[in-house]
Amino acid sequence: MRLRLILAITSVLFIGLSEASQRINLLDPKLSQFENVYSYGQAKFVNGELHLISPKNWFFTTKQRYDNFILSADIKMPQVKEYNNSGIIFRGQIEQDADGQRVVGYQAEIDPSERRWSGGLFDQGRRKWLYPLHPKRSNRDDDFIKSYLPPWSAQQGSVYKPGEWNNLRIVCDGPSIKIYLNGVLTTYVEDTKDKRGVIGLQHHGSKLYKESGHSENVVRFKNIFIEKLN
Repeated sequence: MRLRLILAITSVLFIGLSEASQRINLLDPKLSQFENVYSYGQAKFVNGELHLISPKNWFFTTKQRYDNFILSADIKMPQVKEYNNSGIIFRGQIEQDADGQRVVGYQAEIDPSERRWSGGLFDQGRRKWLYPLHPKRSNRDDDFIKSYLPPWSAQQGSVYKPGEWNNLRIVCDGPSIKIYLNGVLTTYVEDTKDKRGVIGLQHHGSKLYKESGHSENVVRFKNIFIEKLN
């Protein structure tokens, strides 16, 4: 009986360690998990945080490509007068265009505007808004299977906390895509466009930074963890 108890405890501990080891911290002082595939944009590691600034729309991407995973990150937007926006591309595809390289693909949105669509799903560089539906900027195609949630509500729009740290959690498992903002399920769709790709952290661009080289429009990320799913 005692031997069985010891084996049972050992098994539980082993399973716990195995599960913990699957959760990977993507953030380190050298930013070794990331690369800049664009010709612009700046990323810095500051006191355990990732700080992003760019003159125009930009994504700081992982070197590795991921298929099925749980990704979690905390994001804090600056309180500035000029327009700002952020989010996380996932299963992103790196493409060549006239200006060099760019990233397209699924994007979990952080949208501090009056529209309040933080936690929605955008298809960057392609179909645009997948959920919620935009009256002019939604181009769902045959790869979009279905949405499990009703039309966007005021309750979903109120989940984002202006001026505070907000947590985004993205769960990709086959065609199933779920986005949680601060623990609330804000998007749940099935889509087959991309099965695998990079993770990209966004700075939407700062006109002030472009013109003067100085700006307080810095987007901050911390606690960036990914767990691979089988």
